[in-house]
Amino acid sequence: MTDAKEYPIVLTLDAGGTNFVFSAIKAGEEIVKPVQLPSHGSELELCLKNIIKGFEQVKGQLTEKPQAISFAFPGPADYVNGIIGDLGNLPGFRGGVALGPMLEDHFQLPVFINNDGDLFAYGEALFGLLPEINKQFQDAGLEKHYNNLIGVTLGTGFGGGVVKNNELFVGDNGAAGEIWLLRDAFTSDTFAEESISARAITREYFEESGKDPVDMTPYDVFQIALGDKAGDQNAARASFKKFGFALGVCLADIITIVDGLVVVGGGLSQAWQLFAPEMLSYLNGSISDLKGNKMSRLVMNVWDLENKTTMDSFIHGQNKQVTVPFSGKQLNYDPLKRTGIGLSRLGASKAIALGAYGFALNALKYNH
Repeated sequence: MTDAKEYPIVLTLDAGGTNFVFSAIKAGEEIVKPVQLPSHGSELELCLKNIIKGFEQVKGQLTEKPQAISFAFPGPADYVNGIIGDLGNLPGFRGGVALGPMLEDHFQLPVFINNDGDLFAYGEALFGLLPEINKQFQDAGLEKHYNNLIGVTLGTGFGGGVVKNNELFVGDNGAAGEIWLLRDAFTSDTFAEESISARAITREYFEESGKDPVDMTPYDVFQIALGDKAGDQNAARASFKKFGFALGVCLADIITIVDGLVVVGGGLSQAWQLFAPEMLSYLNGSISDLKGNKMSRLVMNVWDLENKTTMDSFIHGQNKQVTVPFSGKQLNYDPLKRTGIGLSRLGASKAIALGAYGFALNALKYNH
């Protein structure tokens, strides 16, 4: 393991449609005062100059030379080559802008750009939920260990990423983890984000209650559902229940392929208590063949990692000893196939930053 003093410094960027926030990370910790500059998203030249300016101002705070630049940026993009395509919230990027190569030329440093959903998953895999759960197995004296993680962000949109054996799965086109394009649970010719997003919460509240959703936010619906604000509580609860069902349908498809833990982050994840029961009910439910014979929806059972009362059964499983035929040798055997879903341990913003940092370390061949 690399000593903390020997870890490289990586410059990072939190790229929003209104503001850019620049920082620097070393050994998993922010080491400078972040710099915030307007994005000037509609004017490409101003936007690019501010990106350079922001990194320069962060670099000016350092006493050591940074080794890389790594950050998330909105797509569509050719992330592998650092070329950004047409962006909705940064319209100045039209026709393809070689942002990564521009920064490499200016700073003479390697530059890594990824999708925020991917980096969220990677941050939680390296510094968040995945190591936390594995430590619980270790503390219990068990050999079980999870290597794979599915990261899901719930907010304005529905994003995600997949980590396999401490490696971010990017894909041959840099387009892995585009889970928002999974099929919608309710309308076969619609994509999943239409039912798993902020707009879905307010839309469903309107459809259930018949009340005008103008100026209503998902947080308003959340407060109504909890009884903390006046409104149609049944409609609000139904909105989150439908959201949870749609999320469960998508996660079932992903878990079937990936077989790993799931971590959920983003603003809407704060409504866990309202949508998680329906999500988990679907995941632990059944599915049928054409003759009506039922079977479990997934090969493994799915645990709520936020439910402390059931964590002991998740950690210990059904461990027992089996004998090797003709030798008498004893082996540990746990027949319980299981996975779990829990909330972000870092918060989405920090997870993305640490994911960017970890991605740079991995590319630079540092042992993190």
